[in-house]
Amino acid sequence: MENFFKLKENGTTVSTEVIAGITTFFAMSYIIFVNPALLSLTGMPTQAVFLATLIASAIGTLVMGLFANVPYAQAPGMGLNAFFTYTVVFALGFSWQEALAMVFICGIFNILITVTKIRKMIIHSIPELIQHAIGGGIGVFVAYIGIKNAGFLKFTSESPNIQSINNAPFNATEATYTGGIGSVVTDGGIIPGLVNFTDKGTLLALIGLIITVVLVVLNVRGAILIGIIATTLIGIPMGIVDLSAISNPDNSLGNAISELKITFGAAFGSNGMVSLFSDASRLPLVLMTIFAFSLSDIFDTIGTFIGTGRKTGIFTTEDEAALETGSGVKSKMDRALFADAIATSVGAIFGTSNTTTFVESAAGIGAGGRTGLTSVVVAVLFLLSSLFSSFIAIVPTQATAPSLIIVGIMMMSALLEIKWNDLEEAIPAFFTSIFMGLAYSISYGIAAGFIFYVIVKVAKRKTNEIHPVLWISTGLFILNFIVLAFI
Repeated sequence: MENFFKLKENGTTVSTEVIAGITTFFAMSYIIFVNPALLSLTGMPTQAVFLATLIASAIGTLVMGLFANVPYAQAPGMGLNAFFTYTVVFALGFSWQEALAMVFICGIFNILITVTKIRKMIIHSIPELIQHAIGGGIGVFVAYIGIKNAGFLKFTSESPNIQSINNAPFNATEATYTGGIGSVVTDGGIIPGLVNFTDKGTLLALIGLIITVVLVVLNVRGAILIGIIATTLIGIPMGIVDLSAISNPDNSLGNAISELKITFGAAFGSNGMVSLFSDASRLPLVLMTIFAFSLSDIFDTIGTFIGTGRKTGIFTTEDEAALETGSGVKSKMDRALFADAIATSVGAIFGTSNTTTFVESAAGIGAGGRTGLTSVVVAVLFLLSSLFSSFIAIVPTQATAPSLIIVGIMMMSALLEIKWNDLEEAIPAFFTSIFMGLAYSISYGIAAGFIFYVIVKVAKRKTNEIHPVLWISTGLFILNFIVLAFI
């Protein structure tokens, strides 16, 4: 073990690495509850997503530890799972099988750019301000989803602003709708407002948010997980949590394994990869979505590595230089990026959204973790978590909503790197980040940021600062919007 993980060389011990692994696991274990809650909204079986989350996390983290020998853990990424659900499936109309197919392609694409010099070209093509804005914007998006899921907001739309009901043109004279109202689409006339906090579910979410905030600011280890568990327990006497779900055989590990057959390989079936490329008119939209998946994943991972590894010496300046100038998987950071890309494709095969490196790994690094042994400990704990599949069913949305809000706030720290008093930076940064949340779409945020970055640079006669890849990407985004306007 000493020789394999090079513990002495990295100034650490087995006990320190084990403690670091446990610390990282509890800091990020909320994903075990949140990911199934989000992805199941698309129609994916909850227990299957739960198991796929654990398998993808364990495999990705093991590869990170054994191949790259760095103390980072992986799991389906926050923001990317929301993008999968709310943008790709709900807004763009893809099936969850097609979305999984795109996640798999994203993973393969990331593998290819990691082992070639394409990665260097992409890194250099995206302005640093846009990179920071993407990270912060995902935070805005995730926090907004949390606020919405908590039930803190209500939306009012007057009759003239309603465009369609149940995917059919709105008719103000129609009094009833067969089968009830399933969906309502309104234009910009919709007005958000704060609820009156009379609903039990909303009150539970508020209590959970207060508990989680207190735990986080007091730097309690595993604060977010503790917040989810505490909120769930409080929901029992409030009549929101149904304990009978624990004994329901449908929520057992055996059933989870059975349900996994539904999602395993679904990305390659007739409803997945085959359906995804069967309609040529959707091809620009498919490419844009895959590009958005990849871009978010790449910079989220690189940001985590550089942000946490630079100060601790896990990654040296030589590793960072190799990231920009080299190809293949020679350096430690190259191997870590390769492990991250592998995990995304593996996750898609089993049935979950992009698996990425968690910034919560910083908790274990702060506890002294310096090698892949930390990651191995985290992977083992993920596998052991499969024994608690029946408890996933009783966790209400109100218990996971606060975690989304807090994680979103944490991710917004990337916006500090932007010079907001310089409009040349602020305008494209705003449309990348804030617009991302308002438009409820990571891909639209990236598209808006690219477009306005180009507009600003053209207006300032600084077109030489626009990389050819950025020109092409912006053109594809504009083409996609034109296509969407006519289909």
